[in-house]
Amino acid sequence: MAGVDGPDRNAPATAQASAPSADRAPLIAFVTDAESDAILRETLLTEMGEGAEVRRGDIVAATKALKRSSTPLALVVDVSGVEQPLTALEELALVVEPDVRVLVIGERTDAAFYRQLTRGLGVLEYLFKPLSQEMVARHLLPYLRQGSTQRDMHLRGGRVITVTGVRGGVGATTIAANLAWHLGEEARRHTVLYDADLHAGASALLLGARTTNGLRAALEHPERVDELFVERTAQPVGERLHVLAAEEKPGEAVLAQPGAAARLITMLRRRYNFVVVDLPARSAPAAREVLDMAHQRILVTDPSLAGAREMLRYAAIPNAPTQSRRAFTVLNNLGKPGLLTAEQVKEAMGEDADLVIPWLPKVVPVSADLGEAAAAKRGPFRSALLKLVQEVASIRAEGEEEQKRGIFARWFR
Repeated sequence: MAGVDGPDRNAPATAQASAPSADRAPLIAFVTDAESDAILRETLLTEMGEGAEVRRGDIVAATKALKRSSTPLALVVDVSGVEQPLTALEELALVVEPDVRVLVIGERTDAAFYRQLTRGLGVLEYLFKPLSQEMVARHLLPYLRQGSTQRDMHLRGGRVITVTGVRGGVGATTIAANLAWHLGEEARRHTVLYDADLHAGASALLLGARTTNGLRAALEHPERVDELFVERTAQPVGERLHVLAAEEKPGEAVLAQPGAAARLITMLRRRYNFVVVDLPARSAPAAREVLDMAHQRILVTDPSLAGAREMLRYAAIPNAPTQSRRAFTVLNNLGKPGLLTAEQVKEAMGEDADLVIPWLPKVVPVSADLGEAAAAKRGPFRSALLKLVQEVASIRAEGEEEQKRGIFARWFR
């Protein structure tokens, strides 16, 4: 569990020792032929320093290797001989962190292909073989040196998904935590769960993570928020899952500064493929800023008349500029004694919910008490969550493939 060795929540965020990207190599290059291998080694390894390496293999090999290891700061991949290089680049984008700088080498010499890579997909540079030391030094090194592409960082980022319970106690936090767990631990995407209720820290409790005072500092002092701050504050739950949560004293107001939440989301998007936000319906600091950056909203209700009414109100909130579809609605705890039937909820809402999750008193509460993901156990809850993942994150139910919907372009947005 992440809580074993994590920093104490009462310790100042600035005192939590960590280095930005301390576990990430400065460069990994994958190349298929001996001649290019030698040129990249001679030209890049000395310049990039300790930790940089050149490996033999194409982009497919790169994707397989990086799926189970940390992402380097910069990546050179070879698409020579690959029948569908654009699809291969999309698949690569699913397993690496969004801030990686990607350069491509290959055999195609046509200008249209170059434009597809550098303009349509956001690849920084493309070189065709045969390579020379002068070509590599002139066209690749400027992008590989640390900080050389910071002017473009605001264009990149992961996908933001907000989960909101339209009234208290409907299970939105449970859904948000399990959604983030699946994306990070099973689908192997770099994921952060951001609990916007700074007084509860319930998301951290559900996943066995620690809370810190860093989240409050981020909202009250946005000038402190940078990539190093994110590295220090987000608590690891798994290899590709982190939690950003707080437990402030009840009744103690958090004085969020204008633009602070938007800045924090921007920094999180640079580091993670998915930013899942457990966003309370009311009283969350800077909630409007978070909603305005969401790519997908999830609204959760229970089978009650009050819940149906609130669902209609929150579903009427206009989409953010980044949203391509309406809010996704979830009816949770269907079948719980004393509440409405599915037909009654449909009558109250005027339509069916997009997803129905049954009442599971022997599964979900027990997992929550143990700090374990309920979605890890086979059954109705896991099946429902897999449908949710496919709908809102475009990841197929088996968690291994993704529908091709411009993922690489979103990565470099």
